[in-house]
Amino acid sequence: MRPRASAGVLWRAYERLAMAIGLGTLALLCLAWLPFAALLYPVLPRVPAQRLGRSVITLAFRFYLAVLSLLCGCRFDLSALDALQRERSLIIAANHPSLLDAVVLVSRLPNAVCVMKASLLDNILFGAAARIARYVRNDGAAQLLRNGCQALAEGAQVVLFPEGSRTQQFPLDPLGRTLGVLAKRAHVPVQAVLLEYSTPYLGKRWPLWAPPVLPLVCTARLGCRFDPPSDHPAFTQALEQHLRAELTTPAP
Repeated sequence: MRPRASAGVLWRAYERLAMAIGLGTLALLCLAWLPFAALLYPVLPRVPAQRLGRSVITLAFRFYLAVLSLLCGCRFDLSALDALQRERSLIIAANHPSLLDAVVLVSRLPNAVCVMKASLLDNILFGAAARIARYVRNDGAAQLLRNGCQALAEGAQVVLFPEGSRTQQFPLDPLGRTLGVLAKRAHVPVQAVLLEYSTPYLGKRWPLWAPPVLPLVCTARLGCRFDPPSDHPAFTQALEQHLRAELTTPAP
């Protein structure tokens, strides 16, 4: 076997190993916290429980990204998110290219809560941790708005992906109006965040068991800050135009 071909085989083997390490580490972190979260959720008062739950998730995700950086050929430039850490009652509106997006955001935002499908909150692996952190349950628009308004009134940052699902038509799918309705009803500002990856790893069209193309580079950038909207359809259009323009413009 020629040296170049041999190097290619070894690199592909490393990419598969990195995938196994990454997925395995995430599963182990979830399982490690699961019994404690399940036991503490019904007995701890709401405020201490959610503070503990969010802190544990943030620390776990930071550790997870450190493992990906150290062992799995990944590079994360997330320092822009640090400017948001102390802000309260804020909606984070980000594009959604990858399954890693929530991990990336929450690793830097200790007071953030994600909007999660009911099936994920009921999931044996993720559910207990999300419930104790008081993540926003999404059984439909009415419940999402009610729970989202409550979280924002308590000072949390609510992470929402306004595309509704991972991006299929890059750079951005059309946005739904739920985020605008929530921002209007809760009367809170919206911070746009741009997430960019060197490859669409764990995107909508990337199978879970397909290895990444390494090195994988992820960058987070802050976009515009929008005031609480009074006209949610116009706000949704403005947010989509902004995200689309930023995602098609190379970062400086």
